Amino acid sequence: MLIDTHSHINFFSFNEDRGEVIKRSLDNNVWMINVGINLKTSQEVVAISQEYPVGVYAAIGLHPIDLDTGLVKAKFSEEEGNHLEKDFDYQKYKQLAENHKVVAIGEVGLDYYWKPKTTGKMEQFKQKQKDLLSKELKLAQELNLPIIFHCRMAHEDLIEILNTKHLIPNTNLRGVIHCFTGTWEQAQKYMELGFYLGFNGIIFKLNLDEIIKKTPLERILIETDCPYLPPIEFKGQRNEPMYVKYIAKRIAELKGVDIETIAKITTKNAKLLFSLNNLG
Repeated sequence: MLIDTHSHINFFSFNEDRGEVIKRSLDNNVWMINVGINLKTSQEVVAISQEYPVGVYAAIGLHPIDLDTGLVKAKFSEEEGNHLEKDFDYQKYKQLAENHKVVAIGEVGLDYYWKPKTTGKMEQFKQKQKDLLSKELKLAQELNLPIIFHCRMAHEDLIEILNTKHLIPNTNLRGVIHCFTGTWEQAQKYMELGFYLGFNGIIFKLNLDEIIKKTPLERILIETDCPYLPPIEFKGQRNEPMYVKYIAKRIAELKGVDIETIAKITTKNAKLLFSLNNLG
């Protein structure tokens, strides 16, 4: 068994064969957590999860590039679900998160890739994202849900936030750093705080071999981020949850263990973090 802990099966790319893709994954004993990036897509992933009694779950949240900061125009495709929101509607997201198939708040975090050109605007831009994240962390703690973090070009800021503002004594804050691409030093800091690292097809594009070798299996989750970041075997094609096995295979090669070991431990990790044993 394998668990794709980060998919976007609701996106436009799957409109023609979504049911077939999900069935193919479940038939091959691959579960998935389908992740929202704004209110609309969060509603979609919850609706999809409810069509399946087991194996398809949802995470809901407002992605940092879907926040309308008024300071930068991000280049994204609305076809793939992106839609700018002026603010985080706490109550609407909370109501959605109370659905029993929602297993996490995410993906949420910081993204400084599409940024303003001037220093003054950049600081304001960063602060708006930090304010959004603070609200989402509060929601996760209120509902006792783990968090799926998105972090691009912002690891030091995210680590500082987690260290200084939210990891208070007896906190229930926990989660995974999705699509980890930071340094080993940053990886260590996240793991010291109790977080998991999520690896996907980016490992075929960036050299993360040494980080994967050093990261204990008990701290690793595997994911696809489909329809993006396909494994090298499907370069240029649409990714899908079943291809998470290629991530498991590559990690097994780097760790010098068999793929069954990777499957067993990463599945255990995912079930523990997202409380999937309670849902079937």
